[in-house]
Amino acid sequence: MSLAPRSLRSQLLIGILVPLLIGFTINTTSLYRQALRAADTAYDRTLLASAKSIGEQLQVEGAGDAARVLPTVPYSALEAFEADVRSRMYFKVSGFHGEMVTGFEDLPPWRGKLPNKGPYAALVDFYDDTYRGQPVRVAVLLQPVASHEGRGMTTIQVAETLELRQTLARQILVDTLWRQAALLLVLVAAVLWVVQRATRPVRSLSAQLRDRAENDLAPVSAPDAPRELQPLLDALNQVMARLAHLLEHQKRFVRDSAHQLRTPLAVLKTQVQSAQRGDVDPAQALREVGHTVERATELANQMLALAKVEQLRQQGDAPLVDWAEIARAVALDLGALIAQAQLDFEIATVPAPVRAHEWALRELTRNLLHNAIRHCREGGTLAMRLVSDGRTAALTIADSGPGLAPELREHLFQPFAAGERGGGSGLGLAICGEIVRTLGGSIALDDRVSGGRIAGLDATVRVPLADNQAR
Repeated sequence: MSLAPRSLRSQLLIGILVPLLIGFTINTTSLYRQALRAADTAYDRTLLASAKSIGEQLQVEGAGDAARVLPTVPYSALEAFEADVRSRMYFKVSGFHGEMVTGFEDLPPWRGKLPNKGPYAALVDFYDDTYRGQPVRVAVLLQPVASHEGRGMTTIQVAETLELRQTLARQILVDTLWRQAALLLVLVAAVLWVVQRATRPVRSLSAQLRDRAENDLAPVSAPDAPRELQPLLDALNQVMARLAHLLEHQKRFVRDSAHQLRTPLAVLKTQVQSAQRGDVDPAQALREVGHTVERATELANQMLALAKVEQLRQQGDAPLVDWAEIARAVALDLGALIAQAQLDFEIATVPAPVRAHEWALRELTRNLLHNAIRHCREGGTLAMRLVSDGRTAALTIADSGPGLAPELREHLFQPFAAGERGGGSGLGLAICGEIVRTLGGSIALDDRVSGGRIAGLDATVRVPLADNQAR
């Protein structure tokens, strides 16, 4: 089961607050360690002072190898350095040869070495150890002791339990931590406010789209949206525009279909009723019914073709085809109509590779050639020429008909606009216009004048060659 994607707001909050909390944790740990070091530095001075106080009370008895340190230091000498009853202090004094002089005999001996450069002007070393099951901090002082009888180097160890140091470190940490926590709360509140404010346009846009009516495909308006959302809004509005165009096309198709099919169906019904009553000869009635059915079938096929053009427009990339082969195949298919009209037909083509669906080019060529055949006078001339200039392919179909009235030119490419009364369904040129627009080309109908009179009509379609077409 796939997990639902996180919201933009949660991603922003996690991406900002998690590193902030990690940094806060690392900073807290670092602060505690610094507090411990600060406490060690402060209390190490006390240990050194205690060791020096003990060293000042030592005396030497004897001379030479017989010299020894007298144990004249009572434990009460350390009471002045015990800062708090929560910590305990221990000491041990070792003689010139490491022998026990006074103090706590079981205090572990010092096995380290003096630092090369210590922080104090004394032969002292500080280290951590364990004594009687408790962690302690130990100061080791090498103290010279001399008298008129002898001299030598004694080792003084002073140890202190860590309760007071840890209490001080925790107090320093707590005093710093509440300020850190207050700062963290301020940062969290600021982050929440900024993220909430930054994602408000997204939520507003979502609410606007959610509350729209089902058939509302108007462009989305979000003037307060940040620049980062503008590409998304532009793409969304483009999708809305395409959907609105497609929906309008479907509505127009349904409306026009209902309107145009109503007439032939009503005529067909009347003809059938008339034949049933015996008003006309049965053979004539069948011919009339057949003619009406043929017209209705042609109308339905052309309406489906018009709808298919829009479908092909939505499909995107088209294959590479040779328009010349399609033009010759269409001319061969309509050869019977050309022969029936006794037309002097001429065809000339050159290779013209274009990116288009074969059905669209075939339908375009067939409609133009069929219109030309229908408008040519019997025994006239008809020519089909396909040429190329390296950038575009131009198909020209020249008939020998009466030409085109000026008032009809701007209406012929609209659906159901026929050039002459009863001359057709008015969809042929509309289909051609839609196909040409889909291919990114142009179509023109121009009267051909010869000797001062109209000699026919030239229908010219120009389509970019494959290398020049936008994919």
